[in-house]
Amino acid sequence: MRPVEPVRHPLWVRLTHWVGAGAFVALGVSGVAILLALPRLFWGETGANDAPAWIVLPLPVNLEQTGWGRNLHFLAAWIFVLSGALYLAAALVSGHLFRRLAPERDQLRPGHLAGELRAHLRLRPPVPASGRERYNALQKLAYLAVLLVLAPVMLLSGLTMSPGVTAAYPELFTLFGGRQSARTVHFLAATLLVAFLLVHLWQVAANRPLRLLRGMITGRTGRTTEET
Repeated sequence: MRPVEPVRHPLWVRLTHWVGAGAFVALGVSGVAILLALPRLFWGETGANDAPAWIVLPLPVNLEQTGWGRNLHFLAAWIFVLSGALYLAAALVSGHLFRRLAPERDQLRPGHLAGELRAHLRLRPPVPASGRERYNALQKLAYLAVLLVLAPVMLLSGLTMSPGVTAAYPELFTLFGGRQSARTVHFLAATLLVAFLLVHLWQVAANRPLRLLRGMITGRTGRTTEET
């Protein structure tokens, strides 16, 4: 018998995680640069500096950052989309999506969810349901919300802001109610993704961060099992 470290995260999970994380940071930086050209959000098809805005953001107007911001945003967006698509395809084929990310019945009990929430707020590891180590319910629900809801909304609303795409698929205007509506939805979805990132980092901090970071880099978390 000799101790063996099991692989917690396969290579494809680690690669898509870090590529997606890098692309997300680039999207955030470039998105702010683009937003500064018109830090006002509208609903419908049109919007301008002197038009009544649905949301006025307390940001200075800066037109000098738009050029590089758009170029970086488009590049990072497709990297993010391709990374996410590869992750989703591999997760479906391998069974990872249902085996690791779908919440199990014992994890969805109200008492257990309340206990997980209290543990996270105190930066403490939640007690696993049924005593088994796995992603906790809040992690699973957050990952599924990003993968199956927020990411598609970001993609479709981003495409709706492209005149070339909407010329070929005008149905996108119907879906979002206009180009400016799509821009507003894109901003709100991006805000939720940033909130997810902060919660994700909070969850990592509450669940043995060094061990989790090691697992996402090497695939192994330092825990061993006995192998004959």
